[in-house]
Amino acid sequence: MEEISSLSKIEENVAKVMVGKTEVTKLLLASLVAGGHVLLEDVPGTGKTVLARTLAKSMGCSFNRVQFTPDLLPSDVTGLSFFNQEKGAFTFKEGPVFTNILLADEINRATPRTQSSLLECMAEGQVTVDGETRVLAPPFFVIATQNPVETIGCFPLPEAQLDRFMMKIPMGALSVSEERQMLDRFINAEPLARIEAVCTAEEIIKLQTLCREVYVHEDLRGYLVALVQATRKNRTGVSPRGTLALLRASQGYALVQGRTYVVPEDIKEIAHYVLCHRFIGEFDDTQKASVVTGILNRIELPTEDWKSKR
Repeated sequence: MEEISSLSKIEENVAKVMVGKTEVTKLLLASLVAGGHVLLEDVPGTGKTVLARTLAKSMGCSFNRVQFTPDLLPSDVTGLSFFNQEKGAFTFKEGPVFTNILLADEINRATPRTQSSLLECMAEGQVTVDGETRVLAPPFFVIATQNPVETIGCFPLPEAQLDRFMMKIPMGALSVSEERQMLDRFINAEPLARIEAVCTAEEIIKLQTLCREVYVHEDLRGYLVALVQATRKNRTGVSPRGTLALLRASQGYALVQGRTYVVPEDIKEIAHYVLCHRFIGEFDDTQKASVVTGILNRIELPTEDWKSKR
């Protein structure tokens, strides 16, 4: 389908700038077409900002970046109303959230009050200021980042905020050959400056509609539920919102792979990115990953013709 081919074009465009980030790009696109948002967790300098900017330029979408700091106010993100003396009335000044792709850089450095300013935007695609609700133009995609190493001066994201992210993705380290390739690519050029749009925002909106139509066999729906139910031991597991996120992310990942139906491999591929950050309790990332791996190994996959209905 022509719409799906746009995803391949975006991947190829991003690969002109980013080295060794093919899987991260696929996961970002899967979340985008599924209507979700992404939390990138890795140390500074791993290309999070460049990846977000390249993605925005590839789609011909508007892009804003907000550097989250302890003194950042909610109005610095959403916007505020001020009295315009020339007009003799209050005027609303839009904040950086009024964009297509928002990079919330180091989101855990802001206070919980400022972090919460994104809750309505991410969940409902709208902003309410001074009692007036303003709808954000689609597509609206939040890419937030946080540094997993530093804790001083940081405010850990509460479960309610983490649950708004469809996926939590590590950027990952480059191999020796990939790092050499990066040097060769950037030594006398700036690839990002030469990137041009390969699709439009309207095409992304069509892909988001198409994603909802990606077929999920009823046995795979049962498999999804079984995975989530297995996480709910000792009341530490995944919420119903997480169940829906796993479904949507599976549909999005299938679409990125060029299919209009989900296969078990799609679910297994994205399960860690969708489920791990939704655990409640004092688990560290390694323990969460171990739990999800154990569940995936323990629950038997159904065997069917995934293209057809019963």
